[in-house]
Amino acid sequence: MADRAHFMAVTADHMDSLYTAALRMTRNPSDAEDLIQETYLKAYRGFDGYQDGTNVRAWLYKILTNTYINSYRSAQRRPKTTGMDNIEDLYLFKKVKEGFIANNGRSAEEEVLESFTDVEVKEAIESLPESFRIAVLLSDVEGFSYKEIAEITGVPTGTVMSRIYRGRKAIQKSLHDYAIARGLLDGHGPEGSVDSRQAGRNRDREDGSPSVEPSESLASTQVERVCG
Repeated sequence: MADRAHFMAVTADHMDSLYTAALRMTRNPSDAEDLIQETYLKAYRGFDGYQDGTNVRAWLYKILTNTYINSYRSAQRRPKTTGMDNIEDLYLFKKVKEGFIANNGRSAEEEVLESFTDVEVKEAIESLPESFRIAVLLSDVEGFSYKEIAEITGVPTGTVMSRIYRGRKAIQKSLHDYAIARGLLDGHGPEGSVDSRQAGRNRDREDGSPSVEPSESLASTQVERVCG
């Protein structure tokens, strides 16, 4: 059995971030607490197989993700309470802006970015298929590389890249729809077409609001902003 003091010295600093990740996955505080307990129990039992000096954070996230997929995703024992409401909403928004907005002046996409509400971004994230949602959160919120996410989720790197790309595109589509519904975009022309994107870059709406389709990078930034 692993040395308890050594185990806690190596893993304790990651408990808070793991709980936040568990809450994003389960969307239920009680399930998140159970998931963390089970994750740490499994990590302690398997600590002899951990090599000191390697990426303990990725190792713990792998246990967390696999435990969630195997034990909680199918069960969803309690009603969803949208756990993201409990996760420092403004912190994610700040991280999105930091990662997207240039320091020299306000861009049209910044104007669009600031117009989205917490609820709109959360709904866009929550609407993703589970595998896409986890991949996007691990990348854009937790900051793992494609290779690390592949190791955590147990799928090829190419699959991870595809899931993240498609997840961001789905968020982009949702934010695009929100922008049209709120009058930030005119909605004319095929969505995402060259003409539509170029028109958005070259002109503003008559009322002064930017006519720009939210980009994939903006979608990534929004995820980081709301969930980070």
